[in-house]
Formats: sequence, C-alpha cells, structure tokens
Amino acid sequence: MHSIFKAPLAALAVASLGASAAFAGSHSSLSGELRIISDMSNPAPRAVMEGLAAEFDEMHPNLTVELEIVDREAWKTQIRNALSANPPDVVNWYAANRMLPYVNAGLFMDVSELWNESEFEALASTKGAMTIDGKQWGVPYTYYQWGVYYRKDIFEELGLTEPSTWDEEVANCQAILDSGRKCYTIGTKFLWTAGGWFDYVNSRTNGYDFHIALARGEIEWTDPRVRQTFDNWRQLIDMGAFIDDHQTFSWQEALPFIVEGEATAYLMGNFAVAAMRDGGLDDTKLDFYQFPVINPDVDFAEDAPTDTFHIASGATNVEAAKEFLRFVTSPDVQTRINGGDALGQLPVNAGASVSDDKFIQQGFDMLSNNAGGGIMQFFDRDFPAEMASVGMEGLQEFMVFPDNLDDILARLEDARQRIYQ
Repeated sequence: MHSIFKAPLAALAVASLGASAAFAGSHSSLSGELRIISDMSNPAPRAVMEGLAAEFDEMHPNLTVELEIVDREAWKTQIRNALSANPPDVVNWYAANRMLPYVNAGLFMDVSELWNESEFEALASTKGAMTIDGKQWGVPYTYYQWGVYYRKDIFEELGLTEPSTWDEEVANCQAILDSGRKCYTIGTKFLWTAGGWFDYVNSRTNGYDFHIALARGEIEWTDPRVRQTFDNWRQLIDMGAFIDDHQTFSWQEALPFIVEGEATAYLMGNFAVAAMRDGGLDDTKLDFYQFPVINPDVDFAEDAPTDTFHIASGATNVEAAKEFLRFVTSPDVQTRINGGDALGQLPVNAGASVSDDKFIQQGFDMLSNNAGGGIMQFFDRDFPAEMASVGMEGLQEFMVFPDNLDDILARLEDARQRIYQ
C-alpha cells in the first residue's frame, strides 16, 4: 500500500494542526519527498501512522510524504532488502539488540546529534535502548511496562503489602501458599513468558549491563553470576510458587487462575490488563507493583518493549527525516499517539501527558522516574533470534525440572559459542 499525502488529512492530523502551527512555521523550508516504510499495520497503529504522515506533510507545504505500510510480520524478513536497495528515508523497527544487525551492516544512520539536543533529555529513560557502541541509532515512539499485577483484595485479606525486596516477595509468597493459593500464574506453553521471569531475576541479581552483555553473547551461560540468577529463581520454584502444569497453558489460558483467585499475581505486560478487567477484576481488586530489589547494589531495569523509528543510512532526504524524528518524539505528538483512543500505550517523552488509566499512569511514573538501570526489550528481542529460541526452551525446562540446570546451562553455553561466532 502506498499513500502520498497531499490529500485531506486523517482525523488525528485534523485534530492537532492547531497545536503544531508554530512548529510548522519554523520548519517550512523542508522540500522534496520523504519516504517512510512502516510496519504499523494493525488497525489502530495504522490510523496513527497515517495521521502522523498526513500531519507532517501538512506542516511542510513544500514536502511530499510518501508512506508505505507493510505487514508487521512480513517486515521482519523484508527490512534488510528494503534498506539495501533504493532505501526509504525512515523505517519502523525495534530497540536495543534488535537494531544490532542493521547497525553492524551499516544500514541505520547514526542520529546521536539529535540526542544531544536539549529536547531529547526528556527521552533519557530510553536512551540506553537506542545506544550501541556509544552512539544512538534511532528514536523510540511508544513502549509499555511489564511488572507484577496482583490481586489487591487477596493481599488485603491476608494482611500483605506490596513487597520492595526479594525477602518480602518470598515471605508474601509463603503466606499466599499457606492460604491454599499459588503465588503466580504463568503460561509457558509458548516459552516467552519464562523469558520475562529470567529478565527480571537476572537484571535484579546482576544489573542491566550484565544482562545486556549476556544477550550480546559476551558472558558465558556457565558463569557463576548466571547461576546465581537461577538460584534466586529456584527459591520460588522449590516453594511451589507457580501454578501446576504451566507448560500446558498459553499466557491467555493462565489468566483464569488470577481472575478466579487460585493465584494472586502475574508477571506480565500491561497488554494483559484488558483481559483481566474483562474477567471481572476491576481496580478495587487488581493492582500493580514494580518487581522488587534482589541485589541492592544494582538499579532497577525494566522490561518495556520499545517500538522505534530509524533513518536509513542510504536516505536521500536526511534533513526531513531528522525533522520527522523530532516531530514524533515531541511531547504533544507523544501525548496524542499514545492515548487510549490511539496506541493506548506509554509515551516515551517524560514531558508528555498520559491517559488517566490507573496502570498507564503507574507504568509511566515507573519508567520515567524509577528505571535508572535501563530499559530491557524482553528476552526474545534482546537476544538474537536463534539464541532466544534455544534459551527460552531452557528457561521453561528449568521451571519444570530445576534439577536439570547443569545440563541446561551447558546446552545454552554450547549454543552461545556457535551462534555468536
């Protein structure tokens, strides 16, 4: 699908032109064509992307914006070719290690000069996720938090409070188990949910830099510090903290355990809130807390999968591309595109406003003010695809058969040596 925007504006653009008038007046010198390829193909994201392109086009009378929207899954296999032959100016992708192949191949442009501008200080919480070799290779436009969603009413019944330390987490779990419930629901049938637990226990044990170095293949899986992560995780497994037979459930199939009160918490992304609310958990019953401290010597790192814009190294209209990146990260635009009627996620600009949804508010505060350790992209984004696949198989196996740890770590180390050659 190709759309060249010199037509009536999309609804998002119409609603916002007034707010952008001053901006447009000061940047009217842009000209030529700005080519964008986007994978925002689902209905709500597509409407957002079309609106952004239309608005930016209207702001710059001498510029023509050409937008091509491709299927999100198809884009994962098409992006390299698109960046290599007749590349567009701007593309959508993902942060952190998912950028690495295209940075190493010289296909993404270094945009560090943008991050040196004072306006980009409001994006500080995401800078690490956009940084490779000390340089920034794109900008984020939306993310969402992970954390522990829990049954507030059951906590109140048992006299529990939100834990801030690992010892408190374990003590709460024991009280929950003593009440005849499981501490956590989880469905590991499709493996990736176990990756979330590893992300948190490892980053809380060893810190963000260690976690990312492991993801980049720089640390052996048999390293004693990795083993310490599994030892901490095993405390909960040995207690019987997780629901039985979780390897037979998808993440959605694990929801009834928390909805029906058979388990009291779910380490999950904010996208699960709608399903829990649909199941009858209103805000008097459902709440959220940040995964607690394990090692007080490391700062909070958070899983917050981040979607991004990048400038192709072969871009022909670099000036317009940079201006578009400034535009999509500005607080006003961030407020509008991440609202409940648009993406329904978190703005990356700390100066943006967020919807009045309780969990969006909590997530924005956590990621903007209490994620100094860094923003992780989630196991299957931070690790290369093949390592992620092998790794998550091992993580699920550990949760079911923790005595297999030595074999699991040896297998993952063999995979590391092969994959990162």
